[in-house]
Amino acid sequence: QLQASGGGLVQAGGSLRLSCAASGRSFSSDQMGWFRQAPGKEREFVSAITWNGGRTYYADSVKGRFTISRDNAKNTVYLQMNSLKPEDTAVYYCAANTWRTYSDWVYSGVREYNYWGQGTLVTVSS
Repeated sequence: QLQASGGGLVQAGGSLRLSCAASGRSFSSDQMGWFRQAPGKEREFVSAITWNGGRTYYADSVKGRFTISRDNAKNTVYLQMNSLKPEDTAVYYCAANTWRTYSDWVYSGVREYNYWGQGTLVTVSS
């Protein structure tokens, strides 16, 4: 089970740090990702990190502003979001890809992930 937290209301230019805590099983050998879904839009990829943190990948829209990281000892993944923009407003979901254990290839497709958290709402005001 994945539990996302850290969302909230922030002004444009501000920062938030999202956390995704895993329980019930370890995801330390699995790729983790963050996705988001704005009202009326499809869920989209934000960022992903390989099982050991060796590789990360970002959507162009967040590159240079967001940073993904993980602490396998705590079974937790983070998304540091800086310089937030109103267009970053969405429900943010963390997800795990357990089909490709110990993979060093980063996956960005929604269908590549088979475990999903419940989402946390991020609202950026202008």
